[in-house]
Amino acid sequence: MALPTLGYVQRVYDFLRRHPTGVDGFWALALLGMSGIGLVSMADVEGRDPKVAAAVVVLGMSVVVALRRKYTEKMLILAAVLGVVQLIFDVKTMPADFAMLVIIYTASADGTKWASRFALIGGLCAAPLSSMRWPEENIGVFGSVFFTIFQMVPFALAWVLGDSIRTRRAYFAQLEERADRLEKERAAQSKVAVAAERARIARELHDVVAHNVSVMVVQADGAAYVLDTAPEQAKQALETISGTGRQALAEMRRLLGVLRTGEHQESGEYVPQPDVEQLDELIEQVRTAGLPVDFKVEGTPRPLPSGVELTAYRIVQEALTNTRKHGGENTGASVRLVYFDDGLGLLVEDDGKGAPHELYEDGGADGSGHGLIGMRERVGMVGGTLDAGPRPGGGFRISALLPLKPAN
Repeated sequence: MALPTLGYVQRVYDFLRRHPTGVDGFWALALLGMSGIGLVSMADVEGRDPKVAAAVVVLGMSVVVALRRKYTEKMLILAAVLGVVQLIFDVKTMPADFAMLVIIYTASADGTKWASRFALIGGLCAAPLSSMRWPEENIGVFGSVFFTIFQMVPFALAWVLGDSIRTRRAYFAQLEERADRLEKERAAQSKVAVAAERARIARELHDVVAHNVSVMVVQADGAAYVLDTAPEQAKQALETISGTGRQALAEMRRLLGVLRTGEHQESGEYVPQPDVEQLDELIEQVRTAGLPVDFKVEGTPRPLPSGVELTAYRIVQEALTNTRKHGGENTGASVRLVYFDDGLGLLVEDDGKGAPHELYEDGGADGSGHGLIGMRERVGMVGGTLDAGPRPGGGFRISALLPLKPAN
């Protein structure tokens, strides 16, 4: 029963928020009714008709309450004029004067700066003017001053409450603006990181393709040289050219899918990029730096497409770099390289108790990208899958599956 009741209350609250003028109109009618009853009672007790000025004040104050949020400054002026009318035509305080507290609060919370100041000054002056116009009898000077100060308190509290609401709204608006700005900056940084990583991958693939083409040229020259004297050697060279050419075409397809955001810096020559055979050297360097790493290879090692080998090497490099940066003290890591029939599996884990895994987005192994962003981009380029996240009990795990054949 509690949940349906809460839902009903929430719907009522949302309806009231969407119709503020209607809510104010309701309270204006209520104030008009109470004030009207007061006027009739005054006529019955005193034996005379209520003053026309009193009726005007009651109607005017009801209008002030009804339109306080729609025309705040105008309703503030109207309330001040009606207060002066009361003083001039000897209309004593009545329930309708509650509208003054309401408009002071509204002007302080939603009005302009001058309206807020005017509301404060007018509210503080209302009680002294009322005491001077209708002084209390038999209370003495001290009692009169105390009574006047006591009457000023509600007006001051109404203004303070409105001003605190204004301050709170401004604070929350500032927080929302800051959160929105930070979100936009984060999105922009992610886009820049992705673009930078893609440019870096494109350069590396470019070098891979260039290296393969260079091998093809060398083999073709050798085949032409020994074609007549050593046909078998020439045949072997042509087979090498065929295999290398297919691999170059596969890498070229990946290269064409990469968005290049910067110009490639020509170095005069192209060198092959790192491959899985160099993982032993990489892991030994990491061990020397003080991070214990358990490295195992499962399955039957065999030649892989250059893009797959490069991706595998960079993932391990990135993961171990992040472990060393964020894992904390006494952290250990393990690397598993698994050869499947149709793919290459990678599993890199650590047992670190250091920084949260969100910090793995800080930067790449070479400082040029955002760690996990770069990994996902690389794996996506070869049509693989990547799973990264915290391990149960602490630490971080990165697993990837890289297909041996590029996805169509």
